[in-house]
Amino acid sequence: MKALVVYFSFEGNTKLVAKKISETINADLVELKTSKVYPKEGIGKFFWGGKSVIFGEKPELINQPIDMKQYDVIIIGTPVWAGTFAPPIKSLISQYPIQGKKIGMFACHGGGGAAKCFEKLKKALPGNEFLSVIDFVEPLRKSDGNTTKAIKWAEGLNISKDI
Repeated sequence: MKALVVYFSFEGNTKLVAKKISETINADLVELKTSKVYPKEGIGKFFWGGKSVIFGEKPELINQPIDMKQYDVIIIGTPVWAGTFAPPIKSLISQYPIQGKKIGMFACHGGGGAAKCFEKLKKALPGNEFLSVIDFVEPLRKSDGNTTKAIKWAEGLNISKDI
């Protein structure tokens, strides 16, 4: 089996966790980059992020194309925005057919909304087998505990390191 960890990180929290998971299961790692730049400070970051979710925006991805056919396992990482996954993940799902895969999911947040986020993400990815989900509260501020948690979760996925 070959695995991919694909994620969007707004402030670096999701990136920290994605790297640990990728290292643990020996997976390819892709950070989604968009042409749209979201404000990173003040009320603007909440306004623009929330607006993007509410209006169902799918920002243009500027990554190299991803050959999803080569992966058996896909781990998707996202920050929680307005109780759901970030718009770049919506772009990923609409741009790439993700069917017949084993899917793991993780979300980073400042204090809630992960359960709804996972529920909505599963609904957006029909035709897949869902392995496990996990959420992390402020990984950059609590990096020691969260990186250990990420490693243990990844090991628990029972994905061979000989992928």
